[in-house]
Amino acid sequence: MDTEGTQHSHGARTGGGRSGRHAEGVRRSVPRPAEPVGPDGASASASPSVSASARGGATATAEWLRRPRPEAEPGIWRLDHRPRAEEEPDAVPMRQLLSGALIAFLCGWLLWSLLWNRYLEGWWIFIDSWWTLPMGMLVPDAWMNENHPDHPFFVMVAYLYYALVLTLIAVGMGRVGNWGELWQRYGVPLWPLFVLMPGFWREMPTTVWWLDWASSLYYLLLTAAVVAAVGRAGAWPRLPAAALALADRLDTTRPRPAAALRRAAAWPPLRRWQAGDGREGAEPRQDPADWPELRDAGLPEAAARLAEATRTGALGEVDHARITRAWQGVRARPEQLAAFTGAVLTQGAAACAHPSGVRDLPVRTAVHDLVTAQVRIGTVADSPRNPYVRRTTGVALEPALLGTSLVAVGPAGSGKTLRLTRPVVESLCLQALANRAAVIAVTGQGAALAPDEAFDVVVGVGRPDSSHDLDLYGGADDPDEAARVLAEALVGDLVPDSRRAATALAQLIGPYRAAHGRFPAVPELRELLDGAPGAFGRLRSAVAGDPAQLRELDARARQSERGDDTGVLLAERIAFLDRPAFARFFRTDGSGPRFSPRGIEHPVRVRVDLPERGHAEASRIVARLLLAQFTDAALTRSDRSLFACLVLDDATYAVTAESVRAVQRLRAAHAGVVLALRTLEDVPEALRGPLLGAVGCRMAFAGIAPWDGGRFAQAWGTEWVQTRDVTNRQIVSDEPLTKALHFMRRLVTGKAATAEAVTVREVERERWSASDLAHAVPAGHAVLSLSGVRGENTPPLLVDLRS
Repeated sequence: MDTEGTQHSHGARTGGGRSGRHAEGVRRSVPRPAEPVGPDGASASASPSVSASARGGATATAEWLRRPRPEAEPGIWRLDHRPRAEEEPDAVPMRQLLSGALIAFLCGWLLWSLLWNRYLEGWWIFIDSWWTLPMGMLVPDAWMNENHPDHPFFVMVAYLYYALVLTLIAVGMGRVGNWGELWQRYGVPLWPLFVLMPGFWREMPTTVWWLDWASSLYYLLLTAAVVAAVGRAGAWPRLPAAALALADRLDTTRPRPAAALRRAAAWPPLRRWQAGDGREGAEPRQDPADWPELRDAGLPEAAARLAEATRTGALGEVDHARITRAWQGVRARPEQLAAFTGAVLTQGAAACAHPSGVRDLPVRTAVHDLVTAQVRIGTVADSPRNPYVRRTTGVALEPALLGTSLVAVGPAGSGKTLRLTRPVVESLCLQALANRAAVIAVTGQGAALAPDEAFDVVVGVGRPDSSHDLDLYGGADDPDEAARVLAEALVGDLVPDSRRAATALAQLIGPYRAAHGRFPAVPELRELLDGAPGAFGRLRSAVAGDPAQLRELDARARQSERGDDTGVLLAERIAFLDRPAFARFFRTDGSGPRFSPRGIEHPVRVRVDLPERGHAEASRIVARLLLAQFTDAALTRSDRSLFACLVLDDATYAVTAESVRAVQRLRAAHAGVVLALRTLEDVPEALRGPLLGAVGCRMAFAGIAPWDGGRFAQAWGTEWVQTRDVTNRQIVSDEPLTKALHFMRRLVTGKAATAEAVTVREVERERWSASDLAHAVPAGHAVLSLSGVRGENTPPLLVDLRS
């Protein structure tokens, strides 16, 4: 069937009239990997929310590549991630912590003052001996004479000993007073140690020659501590990289300062500091901006060309992800090594370009990480409902999670489009530009999903300015396959089994294709389903010489006479598409360019705008049609190296029994769907539970109804929690004095004297109850659970989508 190449995304044009030309030469010279490459195979990097040139030119991409991305659990934003403790430490109450620290400080100060001023004499002889005895053992008695020439040395040793004793007192009192926890919780520095030391220095003889030296050492240590804290907060280890970038800028104007900067940045201690390893002999971490993987493979010239482009800002994060993807394909097919090397040497950062030639999106609204293929959607709330290890960590989605599919439920205005759908579509479009993914976004006309320039193809159903049509039969050549998909779209939401409807359609479109060499258009199919005598007779005449096709038509004629014939329902549904607004759509005569989801074998970016306002039922039919065609194309494609994703911004009445079964099989096909619903009531009642069970990622936004929350609570199951039952029992005493005390307590407090009994036990409770999901989720938040294609999963987490 002639689709003018749009099924394969060649020469695709957007609705705005612009054209995207595919670089076929690069595609042929550097093919994608022959074996499927899962999303976990990508290296980890976070792309800035704007292009490298807009963020500072020469160093933006290089700095982005050097930032740490440790391995983490599914859904954690890996860029600059710092793992947290598994369990929350026992927190001391603030009042108790502050009072304990103050009391410990005062006790330590008092003890030091008593020792220093020699008040611990007399019957404290043991302490006094402990205080003075070591000095008599360290130095001769003659040195204690002020006239002795070695007396200054004695004074120095004595005060060093006093400093040691003071340090021991400070450490002991710090442990008793929890000074370390006070510092970690409130940022209060351990000043008592530094405050006490000058206290006895002021009492020392001013003629001691080393007094100035000791004071300078004290202030030097204090300054070093401050510099270390500020340097860690200010990311000073990145200074060598900044020096190299500045040297690159000064190469042409000031070569001598540039050379000096390079020598300074190459100083071994600085390199080890930058690598995060201060041990002697440790090998510094390879700079990813130098493309070490190409150098190790014996391609120094290509690595040098890309490293230069990275340092000058010509190579952005999308370029890095795209070329890395191409290099993965070369490693899978070594015979393409020469073509890859030639493309890099001749085109530099533009090598292995996307077929459209575009290297970035015009607008970004989310924070992306193209090396890890992540997009950040929020932060785990610092709430007791969340595990301590996950609190305050970033939440991100990636193909490894979207491959299990995602269902999001929330009322209008809860943020599904702004906080979820748009970031996901934006991330998939960036990955498509990196030749890693194919995305089809289905939304209503006027929805703020993404501008037209972010897509290769924009299909405006019912709009006269749309440059592309939709293929009603999904590019199928087999009449039975085409009938099955179309029947699913027309009546899948009404009947649990659409096989009878598929048979009725196949009995008509099969003979029509045999007679005319194409499938019938919407008006022609409606006439045949209505049983129009003229249309049916003409079709019989056209296939008069084909007995097999005549038998199909005879069977259709007999079934149409039955009272329960499904052809009536099909005719009613196809009439929603046979409207003047759709006259130029769903054509099958090859008169215009058409798009089919079978094009997901290529890194295509497609947006389909549905006319929800004026043609709500037709929009739902088209949404079901695209969902059925996408799942069929994803499961039958031969090359699964690209991650394919369909995003339905409004999946109202788009879920059918067959689509639920197909979604379960998508994770094995390196594909997934994202379904956004206002309520689960838009899904047939029998499919609400199976739908939540078929997907791996579930998201409940603030404001959902309790009955929707009940479905999520059932899907998330229960967990064992520890509960404390407190029982207060009144104390009854026969002792006169005790009775009097209890009477006075009751008179003062108004409460009787009681004894408290605590019972601790483990019970099984729902992770999130229906009432909690309906009433305890704050605005701008959502409860999200994630699962990976390899079986990893996370418990439902309360996520702040505004941060």
